[in-house]
Amino acid sequence: MPDYDLLLTGGLIVDGSGSEPFVGDIAIKGDRIAAMGTVEGSATRTVDAKGLIVTPGFVDVHTHYDGQAIWSDRLSPSSNHGVTTVVVGNCGVGFAPCRPSDHDLLLKVMEGVEDIPGVVMAEGLPWTWETFPQYLDALDARARDIDVAVYLPHSPLRVYVMGERGAAREPATDDDLQRMRTLAKEAIEAGAIGFATSRVFIHRTSDGQQIPSFEADQRELIEIARGMSDAGEGIVQAVLAIAPWEQELGMLGEVVSESGRPATFTFGAPNSGAKIWKEGLEIVERLNRNGPPVTAQMFPRPVGMIAGLELSTHPFTLCPSFKAIEALPLPEKLRIMRDPDFRAKLVAEAPEEGHPLTQMARNWEWMFPFGDPPNYEPPLESSIAAEAKRRGQTPAEVAYDMLLEKDGKAMLLLPLGNYHEGKLDAVGEIIRHPNVIAGLGDGGAHYSVICDASFTTFTLAYWVRDRERDRLELSEAVRFLTHDPAKTVGLEDRGLLAPGYKADVNLIDLDRLKLLAPETRYDLPAGGRRLDQRAEGYVMTIVSGEITLENDRPTEARPGKLVRGVRGVPEVAG
Repeated sequence: MPDYDLLLTGGLIVDGSGSEPFVGDIAIKGDRIAAMGTVEGSATRTVDAKGLIVTPGFVDVHTHYDGQAIWSDRLSPSSNHGVTTVVVGNCGVGFAPCRPSDHDLLLKVMEGVEDIPGVVMAEGLPWTWETFPQYLDALDARARDIDVAVYLPHSPLRVYVMGERGAAREPATDDDLQRMRTLAKEAIEAGAIGFATSRVFIHRTSDGQQIPSFEADQRELIEIARGMSDAGEGIVQAVLAIAPWEQELGMLGEVVSESGRPATFTFGAPNSGAKIWKEGLEIVERLNRNGPPVTAQMFPRPVGMIAGLELSTHPFTLCPSFKAIEALPLPEKLRIMRDPDFRAKLVAEAPEEGHPLTQMARNWEWMFPFGDPPNYEPPLESSIAAEAKRRGQTPAEVAYDMLLEKDGKAMLLLPLGNYHEGKLDAVGEIIRHPNVIAGLGDGGAHYSVICDASFTTFTLAYWVRDRERDRLELSEAVRFLTHDPAKTVGLEDRGLLAPGYKADVNLIDLDRLKLLAPETRYDLPAGGRRLDQRAEGYVMTIVSGEITLENDRPTEARPGKLVRGVRGVPEVAG
């Protein structure tokens, strides 16, 4: 009988700790790493990893697969990009707890905040749960390709406790607060790894209303966090308001101080203006000197939108003439848009009012052609505004013509942040900070406006290999994607390659690693559309000892499970 199930030999092991890579073997037995170094013994399958880097599976702590994890056994795009564990429930939105009478309200929240079409959720969600523990049971019942951990989301909790008062964002009473605290304790005991909330103004329901958690009182956040304290574990995840860092981080610091629970929040840099991230990081450092850990999550490339005629937004989405043809099939839409008279009429129209993000889709100075391979660091002189000046046309005319390219499948990139002065230098500064982890991949959300779950591949291909200056060390980048996010959210049985740790492993051909252009697919429930993105260079992804992806293609293995609660360092690993 073989000693091991799987033996990976001669690879460059980047173990996730930040230590120097070394050449060696990794032996896997069951769902655990059994041995490392120079491994003697036989295996059911031996894989020659010479010339490849061997990393822990990536851990993406900011996703929205709350629905997809119910209706699908594959959590792509994330699982296309070496991710082996995702966390859902971020931004305080999700599907539990929820009474049947509030289903429509939560669908509107998810449709507005996360750009998940209501018809997709109506078709894909069986609603076999009401309480949060019952939702966890529903997740637990499905096999999938990668693991899922869950936050208790604030908006559903508030509506569940307060009903219409919660949806209307009325102040919580003392009884409301006690009930939320009790349910938070129950959620942690059932397997939640924390509690998530959002305070940002652009998070709105599909009918334009602010979501239930918006501007919730600090006392409410403290009482919910105390519910986690009552259970003895859990982290606060927050999307903070766009306000001075001192104000919002001061509030978060009070929640952490009063509850004794750690926190993590979404961070970023503006495209222009003052370098406000420096002040934010200084405050984070101060908070970490005085209390439980507070960790910033930073996306390692521009944050923004992808625009296209097949997608949710583009510069003409809110124009009356386009609205009249929006529902037509793409070929018919193209036929009309190629008519010179229609073109002249549409480019002259002013957009109507709409969602704040859609209204941003005319920022010509920060809009760029998005080709294949996709360029996430386009020079400012390639913007639509700059190209219009060169052509002697209006930006609307240039954008219009570009959208018609590739038979109407062309896309435009709209960086809304993390692109200070048209460079990624600020991002590089931030992601090197000791209190910053990777975050904001948003897989499972914004299906037709972003495709950011590929950031893991981008981090290795760009920051380690292709960037012309100030590259990340390979060991530094892998730790950023594995150990640091896993430890932050309390999943310390993964994110490192060492005996006793969970056998979540990537074999990657770094020289060949590249991102392919996003594609529009219609494979959601009810034929809903989404952006998907693949990569080349993933020789193998292993989850709990089973091969889930080989030579850039998914296998039939479905070892992914619900992760109930935090996980400590494996005893055998010390």
